[in-house]
Amino acid sequence: MSRRIIDIILAALFVLFAVVQWNDPDSLVWMIMYALVALVAGLAASGRLFPIATMIMLIVLIVVLLSYIPSIREWFGDGMPSITSSMKAESPYIELVREFFGLLISAAAIAYYVVRGRRIG
Repeated sequence: MSRRIIDIILAALFVLFAVVQWNDPDSLVWMIMYALVALVAGLAASGRLFPIATMIMLIVLIVVLLSYIPSIREWFGDGMPSITSSMKAESPYIELVREFFGLLISAAAIAYYVVRGRRIG
């Protein structure tokens, strides 16, 4: 599969991720974050990577991701109950665990573009 197709698929997925955030209490934050990842993928599809900006975005994502570690530890401590059984979070950390995995997926996508940018530059 060509890189351009991967870029288009990632851009479309992250646009979809942004759209489904509309009913979340903190939707604006998540919509912007997912839209930025989609933008990076879309720019890559058009042959434009911005390695420094992408690296800064990855650093920010990792820092925010690390702030979720206490909630992840609490989730593990409770035996890792399902975070998908209901859309309503029964425990206070359930939403935070979901957000952690959203950040992790976003960071992985951005890390992919950081690596690609380093190969080009």
